[in-house]
Amino acid sequence: MSQEQVYSDAGFGQSVPRGTRPAIVVVDFSYGFTDTQYPTAADMSAQIAATRSLTDKARALGLPVIYTTIAYQPWERDSLPWLKKASGMAALLAGSRLVEIDAATGIQPADPVIVKHGASAFHGTNLAGLLTGASVDTVIVTGATTSGCVRATVVDAVQSGFNVLVPRDCCADRAEAPHEANLYDMNQKYADVTDAADIAVWLDSLA
Repeated sequence: MSQEQVYSDAGFGQSVPRGTRPAIVVVDFSYGFTDTQYPTAADMSAQIAATRSLTDKARALGLPVIYTTIAYQPWERDSLPWLKKASGMAALLAGSRLVEIDAATGIQPADPVIVKHGASAFHGTNLAGLLTGASVDTVIVTGATTSGCVRATVVDAVQSGFNVLVPRDCCADRAEAPHEANLYDMNQKYADVTDAADIAVWLDSLA
């Protein structure tokens, strides 16, 4: 039996309903992830450009665009379990350039920036309340990394009651294998994995 058949027989891979009030959450396109002078980063220029094509459109339609960054205080470096497992993340100190959103994303002064201390953009933040307050019913998740913070955000978005879309060409990772494996798994269980062109057409249909 094929892998696709196994998932289909188990009832996975159904289509996600699309609402009428989407928001775009751009996960961790900060310099610590996007500027390759830092060891925690990778070249994400293509994914940033694809994401920007959507965020520019969303703003023009009056839809929320929200960014996230990971930023730690010095005292957290020795106390958080995640930083013992992923010690490179300890370089993401509050106030440093590494935690600033990459200007190539086209971030605007009015765009909210959620500061998080773990993988999910929902855990320990006010993101769910921000989305609910804006009457959002569908969350488009982009950013980095696909296998880490994007996936964690997608799972928590579903668990927070939102329909979720993931444009694959707007998500970046440090390696191809975890990128593809997690896109596949998210598409089966939590979100519709699509692309920027499809999302753009849908956003235009809402105008």
